[in-house]
Amino acid sequence: MKFVNNYRGKRAETSTAEISSIKVSDYMATKLITFSPDQLMHEVVETLLKNRISGAPVVNDKNELIGIISEGDCLKLISESQYHNMPLSEGKVEAYMATDVKTIDGNMSIFDAASKFLSSRIRRFPVLEEGKLVGQISQKDIMKAVLDLDGVDWKKNG
Repeated sequence: MKFVNNYRGKRAETSTAEISSIKVSDYMATKLITFSPDQLMHEVVETLLKNRISGAPVVNDKNELIGIISEGDCLKLISESQYHNMPLSEGKVEAYMATDVKTIDGNMSIFDAASKFLSSRIRRFPVLEEGKLVGQISQKDIMKAVLDLDGVDWKKNG
């Protein structure tokens, strides 16, 4: 008598090459909320809250990435505004954004991207192509990619 280990049935085998060929560009978000450097910070705060996001890329008029603005940057503004008794509307994005932005290549495997997330402790990376912002990959996107691979036999059958 033969016993069935699961009820899913036989699956087509997935090669290691197929698994490692899954790229960042396959899972990155491409419809992004972005800000311009001359935008007012109160607009950033409103947009982040309204869209329930924790940060967004800052791009110039050529869609080139020049920075990232985050909740932490907004908190810095709020703290300074309170201390100096200034309204939030005075600050511009360029004064608060981070300009040393780490990016990721869209052709990178999702597994290499996962390693980069772990080593950097960053929650999302902008993806550039020829200097232009084309997307963003987050830790959640990597987890979705791995879930899509659910059922792949990770052990080599010998």
